[in-house]
Amino acid sequence: MVCLGNICRSPLAEGIMRHLVDEQELGWEIASAGTGDWHINEPADKRSISVARRFGYDISKQRARHFNKNYFDEFDLILVMDQSNLKDVLKLAREQEHREKVSLFLPEDLEVADPYFDERLFEPVFLQIEERCKQLIEEIKANN
Repeated sequence: MVCLGNICRSPLAEGIMRHLVDEQELGWEIASAGTGDWHINEPADKRSISVARRFGYDISKQRARHFNKNYFDEFDLILVMDQSNLKDVLKLAREQEHREKVSLFLPEDLEVADPYFDERLFEPVFLQIEERCKQLIEEIKANN
């Protein structure tokens, strides 16, 4: 899961997906990172932690990471929150196999809004990410 700073959207996606995957005992490795390096090793934004907690998820122990080209070899699927970060991730792809692992988190070229500058967006973004995580699990299970 990839966004800009790895403190709002992608930590929510990581935490929700990890929780749901663990509930189903799927054994998948879930991680998140940001294309920017401003927040490395910092916890998620307190507003993301708060909204996740309200809905029963704990993302308080997650720490921001910076996306790097090694992730193409470590992960089977790289899901990006918006077009800008998609372009940044694809620039790091060394080969076609790596590019094929990358797509937007939402279907149909939709983007997850960045709630960082608008408090009111945290809950709608959380709900959108949670719903998509549930869909993704079913899609991935059906294709494996």
